[in-house]
Amino acid sequence: MSELDLQEQEQVDALKAWWKENGNWVIGVFVVVLLGFSGMQFWKSHQASQAAEAAKLYAEVLRQGATNDAKRIGDAADALVSRYGSSAYAPRAQLFAAQASLQAKDAVHAKVQLQWVIDHASETGLQDAAHLKLASVLLDEKKYDEALKQLDAAHPESFTELYSDLKGDILSAQGKVAEARVAYQLAYDKADAKSTYRNLIQLKMDGLGGK
Repeated sequence: MSELDLQEQEQVDALKAWWKENGNWVIGVFVVVLLGFSGMQFWKSHQASQAAEAAKLYAEVLRQGATNDAKRIGDAADALVSRYGSSAYAPRAQLFAAQASLQAKDAVHAKVQLQWVIDHASETGLQDAAHLKLASVLLDEKKYDEALKQLDAAHPESFTELYSDLKGDILSAQGKVAEARVAYQLAYDKADAKSTYRNLIQLKMDGLGGK
């Protein structure tokens, strides 16, 4: 056997010895990596499937909207929430259902639906809208302090105009003219100079009397 053959045999023997000592560990690592990759692919597939199913149920909520039947709309929204409550569609469905409840003059269900959005929505914009709508419902019920608490929630600058305007309405209803004026003024300052909404706010301030 040549010297080269001897070197190759030594390398083979060394490799066999190494494999005997470490082979199980290498296989174990490979299996873990493979399972991890498979699990990740399964999870992505599962999420995509869940999102697709949630989208179908949301489409059903919107379809029920054409009936103008608050109960049917609410039931469809509840079905979505019960199965895919963590999906992005669930809070949208509840906001839609809350609007239907309000149109049906069912404030009790509307408040429950809006509170669900506040408690569970992962998108702050949806929570901001729910706070605003719930405050409006509470104003109609003359629950002024509860309504103001909804408007105390942190919100982005883009919502300041609406929050301040509604706060002015609540304070005005309480007879707190000076505070209402401050709230309306903030809403007025935040409103677009060319918007008709700004004119409405000005009319509210004029209606308070005084300066």
